[in-house]
Amino acid sequence: MTKREGLPPLKELNAPPEPPAGTEPAIAGLSGIALMVVLIGYALSIVDASIVNVALASISDDLHGGPAALELVVSGYGLTYALGLVLGGRLGDAYGRRRLYTYGLAAFTATSALCGLAPTIEFLVAARLLQGAAAAMLVPQVLATIQAATVGQERARAIGLYGATAALGMVIGQILGGLLVSLDIAGIGWRSVFAINVPIGVAALLAVRRVPATRADAKPGFDPLGTFLFGVTMVCVLAVVVAGPDLDWPLWLWSLLAVAAAGALALVRAERGLEARGGSPLLSPSVLSHQGMRRGLAAMVPFSAGFGAFLFVYALIAQGHFGFDGLESGGGLAPFAVAFFAVTLFTPRIAAALGGRIVTLGALVQSAGLLLLALVIWLGWPHPSLALVLLGIGFYGVGAALTGPTLFRMILADVPPTQAGMGSGVLVTSQQMATALGATVGGTFYVSLAGSLSTASATVLVLALLGCFSVTVLVISLKLPDPN
Repeated sequence: MTKREGLPPLKELNAPPEPPAGTEPAIAGLSGIALMVVLIGYALSIVDASIVNVALASISDDLHGGPAALELVVSGYGLTYALGLVLGGRLGDAYGRRRLYTYGLAAFTATSALCGLAPTIEFLVAARLLQGAAAAMLVPQVLATIQAATVGQERARAIGLYGATAALGMVIGQILGGLLVSLDIAGIGWRSVFAINVPIGVAALLAVRRVPATRADAKPGFDPLGTFLFGVTMVCVLAVVVAGPDLDWPLWLWSLLAVAAAGALALVRAERGLEARGGSPLLSPSVLSHQGMRRGLAAMVPFSAGFGAFLFVYALIAQGHFGFDGLESGGGLAPFAVAFFAVTLFTPRIAAALGGRIVTLGALVQSAGLLLLALVIWLGWPHPSLALVLLGIGFYGVGAALTGPTLFRMILADVPPTQAGMGSGVLVTSQQMATALGATVGGTFYVSLAGSLSTASATVLVLALLGCFSVTVLVISLKLPDPN
């Protein structure tokens, strides 16, 4: 059973005092307003990972930032975000998920305002680093609250909406960013892509008291060695992913992967030893050993990598070859967004009928969408049928809707509510790392091929790579447990 938060009350924005320790009330569930509040915070964090991309040219002109600084504006957010997710989930388990969500959302709103007011490029980079850290504090609390406060079909529906938010946020970020920059609201230009977060964040904070307060049964201890080893491993991997394309993959950068591997091995040994001694590791081996989490993560990684590569390469082709601006490029993803959201509403019912085979079906539909895109581009280049391209993108969205939310549910199904924050942190970290890695691999592969082959040939080969990701998910799906 999940306990309500039982620590001595701390002053929390618009939230009532936490229940006293030792009580164990029945799970209150998530009202529609409470679910909307936590999903708003999550949506803001996802949108801000991509909304800034279409504003980089304006930022460069206004703040006189060079390519390296602009890269940090984008990657700095992702770095602190991915690095802090597991720790954020752990803190939520210990001190209360609603409390950490409130603090994280307040910090995210404040740092968004700082980004919008940035007088120099250096100030903007620092604000983006802080914004990513704030997102890492609030995001794990979303899935953890859903996991701890819901059961049965209510949980399936909530996780389905969470999955829709995850995918749609990235797409909406590109559309919204282009729209805001084009409209130039109040003459503030690129600053509007950050300023828009402030009223939305404040509105969510005013309603945060509607979110149920949950935490782990017992306050987890601190794991300094595990935190250090996890940080070293993550920083080394992220450095390779973020800096590789810009530095042209020097040998010393590849050596960081060896450091990351050594750090990961040391982390596994340290965490196993600490748990065996009755301690509280940052990453509990017992949580990671659950069949649903282990196999679900194995499918989530290629799924997220393929999705990240798809969005990134699409933007390169739409804005590079066809000369679309940010708004036009984002508009081309509308079939994905519409199809994904529509199918997600019915995913729990489909999962009830098909069980684990819903992921197999999703991978097949995604593969069909990619095959259609490859054929249309290969046969119709340089003027492929727009209707058929949009149809292929829509098929890809349908497949993603069948796959993504179901994998979220499978991964968390066996995680005890007392460790929901840790499980959520591991899940979102894996998702973010895989998405970033997929974008890097897909983008590098496309650019290298486009230098020696025609754009059509390079695009078809990249779509074949994405098809390999989908086939990998399909094969793994045959061993997945029933999500019901």
